[in-house]
Amino acid sequence: MTYIRPSFRHPGLPKNDIGFTRADYEGAISTLCAGCGHDSISGAIVQACYEMSLEPHRLAKLSGIGCSSKTPTYFLSHSHGFNSVHGRMPSIATGAYMANRDLVYLGVSGDGDTASIGMGQFVHAIRRNLNMVYIVMNNGCYGLTKGQHSATADAGSKSKDGAINPFQSIDLVGMALELGATFVGRSFSGDKTQLVPLIQAAMSHPGFAFLDVLSPCVTFNNKPESTKSYDYVRAHLEATATIDFVPEKKEITVDYAEGSSKNVKLHDGSRIQLHKLAPNWDPTDRGSAVNRLYEAKSKGEILTGLLYIDQESRDLHELENTVHRPLNSLQETDLNPGAAALENINESFR
Repeated sequence: MTYIRPSFRHPGLPKNDIGFTRADYEGAISTLCAGCGHDSISGAIVQACYEMSLEPHRLAKLSGIGCSSKTPTYFLSHSHGFNSVHGRMPSIATGAYMANRDLVYLGVSGDGDTASIGMGQFVHAIRRNLNMVYIVMNNGCYGLTKGQHSATADAGSKSKDGAINPFQSIDLVGMALELGATFVGRSFSGDKTQLVPLIQAAMSHPGFAFLDVLSPCVTFNNKPESTKSYDYVRAHLEATATIDFVPEKKEITVDYAEGSSKNVKLHDGSRIQLHKLAPNWDPTDRGSAVNRLYEAKSKGEILTGLLYIDQESRDLHELENTVHRPLNSLQETDLNPGAAALENINESFR
């Protein structure tokens, strides 16, 4: 069996605004289990980048360890990539972004990679408002090591070998909201209609954009007792809104019925249209998002969609007032301002 995708494609495939077909955004053939939700998320990333006409070389994809962290191999094979050690992906993303702000940074992680060994890395990436898209492929188990419960598995849930989880789960969405993430969303791997525009909006957001994507593990955690199973998620979804991403164009006209939709403008001129479904919810009000999330959880619902967005977000480069150019392009004259400038700095401390 080969894991190399055939290079031949039908010459009549449709192309996006920069002349690429969807096939140009694909990667190697997946080696994950057949039916794995992670592959659906990879497909959504491919579709989102294709529709946005993103040049593949402008994307940097980063990951840690786990089934989820294998997926960057399966999308955008012509992009930059770095597969780090377990839980350390945010550090690599931070260093890369501080060195070159011109790229789009997409981090892929899992519930074990983020909610356990990588928790400290995760919270500081949020705190610094690192300009990246951070996707957690959340299946509630350790799929590479025979399906043990992860930190996001609900208390009382049963693993495939019959073990009962005695611990309360960590809600990464609630944590992201509490820590001040400027873009927070949740989706389901089986809902491409919702997931694709969420990814597109996250890529257009200037700051830390967190997406928790429930992704059933078909081998170890897709049984009736699991709240991460395909059937359970389908039966308990509660969407905040129907979502439509509107790319930046020379002219954007909007005509929505008053009171039924909210149109959020992103920093690059693109927009995300939200047609409200969930009650007591405003995506620009953090308190509203926290309250609605708690209400859904108390009812056994899984709240999905764009939960919160800060339209005045300032990312790490803005907070630190750093140089705009990539560090590898700086010359000696840029890095050595001269004796007069040094004297002025020393004088300011006297």
